[in-house]
Amino acid sequence: MKYIKDIREGDSVSGIYLCRKKEVGKKKTGDDYFALTLTDKTATVDGKVWNTNSSGIAEFDSGDYIYIEGTTNVFNQRLQIIINRLRKCHEGEYNPEDYVPSSSKNVNGMYKELTDIIASIKTHWLRDLLNDIFVNDKDVAKAFVAHTAAKQIHHAFRGGLLEHTLSVTRNCIAFAENYPILNRDVLLTASMLHDIGKVMELSELPENDYTDEGQLLGHIYMGAEFVSRRIDKIEGFPQKLRNEIIHCILAHHGKLEFGSPKKPALAEAIALSMADDMDAKMETLGELFDTAQSDEGWLGFQRNFESNVRKTGKYE
Repeated sequence: MKYIKDIREGDSVSGIYLCRKKEVGKKKTGDDYFALTLTDKTATVDGKVWNTNSSGIAEFDSGDYIYIEGTTNVFNQRLQIIINRLRKCHEGEYNPEDYVPSSSKNVNGMYKELTDIIASIKTHWLRDLLNDIFVNDKDVAKAFVAHTAAKQIHHAFRGGLLEHTLSVTRNCIAFAENYPILNRDVLLTASMLHDIGKVMELSELPENDYTDEGQLLGHIYMGAEFVSRRIDKIEGFPQKLRNEIIHCILAHHGKLEFGSPKKPALAEAIALSMADDMDAKMETLGELFDTAQSDEGWLGFQRNFESNVRKTGKYE
């Protein structure tokens, strides 16, 4: 089997992949076609089954491991596999670990850096809160370091939530050093907690889909409620400080139309929303560049950036 990251335009492809998503579309003729999202531990690729009634296409569904045969082409600057034969696989034919994308960074090293930042927090109520969640609660810590940060768009891999959280926190450290109006302890605490609700919003890999609770409530509300309950355990935690931390979590998407129930009203909330957006966009670009078929040339209009994008050139 060839890993998705090594597949190029014009390749013949045969192997077992995880069908993350299966959608049924209609051709101009009125016949059905299947649009698939295929994945392994290295990347994700689109798949198309144009002849769904072919004897070479067996029944399958989202979440199945499938053996495919096909060829690749590029459509709208994206690689896709045109599938001619397909069957559902059975346990024993595949190793699930080959289909769980993971962070390229050292998870233990990232977790150690996060706990070092926690130790640097001077406000004891905030330090106690962070230790209670990320250090003392082994179940939460285990889930947090293994979880994804998104279903698809960015950091959708094992360790992605930790990687994203740490990157946002690093951005906030730089902001706090450069802008004295920012309360470093409030900003860094909020940055480490802003996406804690993702642990409850998204199921574990390889499924990595929205839970029922996640669909109904969303990670922002669930994260704010979770942190509020943890604050209740800390005797004497100031109400004003609670409100500031919860506000930063509620406002971290920056705009109501982006899902935040509140717009940022504190300098720290503004800084957090910018740090979060920056990391999401840079990771999305990095993943886009990694899957591009060439290091040169424009990649086409990208909806997330509302622009056509390309890499900068290489200069001696």
